[in-house]
Amino acid sequence: MISRNFKNVLVVSVGFLSLFTAYGGLQSLQSSLNAEDGMGVASLSVIYASIIVSSMFLPPIMIKNLGCKWTIVAGMACYVSYSFGNLYPGWYTLIPTSVILGLGGSPLWSAKCTYLTISGNLQGAKEGKKGSNVINQYFGIFFFIFQSSAVWGNLMSSLIFQQDTNIGVGLLAMLIVAVFLDNVDREQSSQFRENREPFCQTFLATFRLLKDWRLLTLIPLTMYSGFEQSFLSGEYTKNYVTCALGIHFVGYVMMCFGASNSLCSFLFGRLARYTGRTALFAIAALANFACIIALLFWRPHPDNLAVFFVFPALWGMADAIWQTQTNALYGILFSRDKEAAFANYRMWESLGFVIAFAYSTFICLEYKLYILLAVLLLTAITYPIVEYHEHKHPTLPVEEGSNLTSKAVQRDESNIICQTKI
Repeated sequence: MISRNFKNVLVVSVGFLSLFTAYGGLQSLQSSLNAEDGMGVASLSVIYASIIVSSMFLPPIMIKNLGCKWTIVAGMACYVSYSFGNLYPGWYTLIPTSVILGLGGSPLWSAKCTYLTISGNLQGAKEGKKGSNVINQYFGIFFFIFQSSAVWGNLMSSLIFQQDTNIGVGLLAMLIVAVFLDNVDREQSSQFRENREPFCQTFLATFRLLKDWRLLTLIPLTMYSGFEQSFLSGEYTKNYVTCALGIHFVGYVMMCFGASNSLCSFLFGRLARYTGRTALFAIAALANFACIIALLFWRPHPDNLAVFFVFPALWGMADAIWQTQTNALYGILFSRDKEAAFANYRMWESLGFVIAFAYSTFICLEYKLYILLAVLLLTAITYPIVEYHEHKHPTLPVEEGSNLTSKAVQRDESNIICQTKI
């Protein structure tokens, strides 16, 4: 029998798979479906801008009041509204629903990450295992299932693409989570509502966490996640695949990326307990570095068909590490402020997307590769600083389900004179 926490991870993963199978197909074809006056591109821009604004304020408020489960359901409803907007595409339907999606996007992802972190710590305590190892495993399982949405989403776009189909799959995702997902933080949410913090304190929790130098040092790593994802889905497909092979090959290339990403997420989620995060991040950095250098010199030709799939396969392997390990790292380092930490993660990653999207039409491909390489090198400098500090001064795990508030815990810690490792 599988554990209750593992069941919950599967429910969250299948829910996100269903939701993003529908949304992924819409997103990838938005510029083609709604090309009139650049409406599709404008819609995507509004989505990412709204996610950044949402990340600044909404996740801590929603998660602490509603709990992770119902924040996920509410966020999914925002994504479904975007499918409704695409039923009758126009400026007056797409732009408002794009804003709604963006506002719900950050709470959705922050609640998911918080939920997996809580579940990992609970299962670790139950089995007498290190919580960080279980968290890594749970994020690996999630991204293994979730990233396969790139495969199913592109199949749906190519074979059975209809807007009412997308809506149905999105509603199914909401139903799965609402019915089958356990409310693991119900007690904490109830306690928060009874002993309500000042509104401004919760409202500005995302910004307050920026006082932590570790979070500031992780910004290049987090933004690189946005840069590298936008490069493959936008620049590689447009400047290499479409130019040499035709637009009909884009779906196959992205399916290759999704399949590689999915399988490697599961693999590295399991391997992390043996290799540690640093070795995996080094593999991802080397893979991306090699691909960037190769793309600078490669001249694509239709005769080299296999090469067009080698790059997304390697990129998918690297992205699997960036996603699973960065999310797990945030959950471990900022375990007392998970909601604000994952809101920061979503905000800085989305900013990477927006910046890459903003300069995509103004500079040539070569300079885009140089920018991507520069951010990667900056990440290679800043991330090890945080990892070294964590190695020397490990973050104490938080006992999930405890009735102690973070302030009470901090008061207790201030009374500790010394600690001796046993």
